Amino acid sequence: MSPPGQADRATGWAIEAHGLTKAYGGTRVLRGIDLRVRRGAVLALLGPNGAGKTTTVRILTTLTRPDGGRARVAGGDVVRDRAAVRGAISLTGQYAALDEEQTGEENLRMMARLRGLPARAARRRAHELLERFALTDAAGRRVGTYSGGMRRRLDIAAGLTTDPEVVFLDEPTTGLDPRSRRTMWETVGALAGAGTTVFLTTQYLEEADRLADTVAVLDRGRIIAEGSPAELKRKVAVERLDLTLASRAAYEAVDVLLGARAVHRAPAELVLGIPTDGSAGHARALLDELDPAGELIARFAVHGATLDDVFLELTHG
Repeated sequence: MSPPGQADRATGWAIEAHGLTKAYGGTRVLRGIDLRVRRGAVLALLGPNGAGKTTTVRILTTLTRPDGGRARVAGGDVVRDRAAVRGAISLTGQYAALDEEQTGEENLRMMARLRGLPARAARRRAHELLERFALTDAAGRRVGTYSGGMRRRLDIAAGLTTDPEVVFLDEPTTGLDPRSRRTMWETVGALAGAGTTVFLTTQYLEEADRLADTVAVLDRGRIIAEGSPAELKRKVAVERLDLTLASRAAYEAVDVLLGARAVHRAPAELVLGIPTDGSAGHARALLDELDPAGELIARFAVHGATLDDVFLELTHG
């Protein structure tokens, strides 16, 4: 067997999964997952709750054995080479796994020591990571006093004490405020910029749009679409026509007319979205079809399709 890392460098793939299946009792969670992620790329795995995202991550990080299929991460088989794979990856879950009674620096030094670094090297690595993640000023404070965003940054830093080849981030911005979320985006961008492969699960579609080279949409245990954000948007529509209805009754009437054609619904704002090619002629035809008397639609706007449109269209959400 080649040492971990050599196989993926030869093929260009940091992650390869073929036909992964998993069931819990009588519930089939994964129904044959195929995925490939290039070295140094960012893949975002999207899917509704219960689609199988966390199970996929657990298999790829060796925490759960698949019932069928195979997967290689950083050149190692996730079943046969568990120890080698674990030594080449980092996993950050939805909730920070930190000792709140220790300081930020103590947490990082502890993780570095657990990863096998000598005491002096662990201290040096902790200082490097604190500076990299803008936590130097808080290095001597107990983690229990950190904000949510600081904890998430420290949690990711703790997983980087040995420069992993592949970083798994399972919904890393869950529960963060918008400012902390943007800081996390910058952190993920910096990881990718340094050549680290990032496997990201998220429910924030803007996050996937901004960060990912490739997006895979998982629904009911199957990958139903995969491609760059731009490619997936083109599959749904080049543009979207958003209609703001004049009243609740008008909203309900047009909603019935649109049926499955609506790719965006915002009842509170009385807004419905429908795919369009972006031309004035097509927009005019849609308006005439849906509101021939000019009484139902208060205003409209055309904008580029988003991953929200892709997600709703593909998962029928």
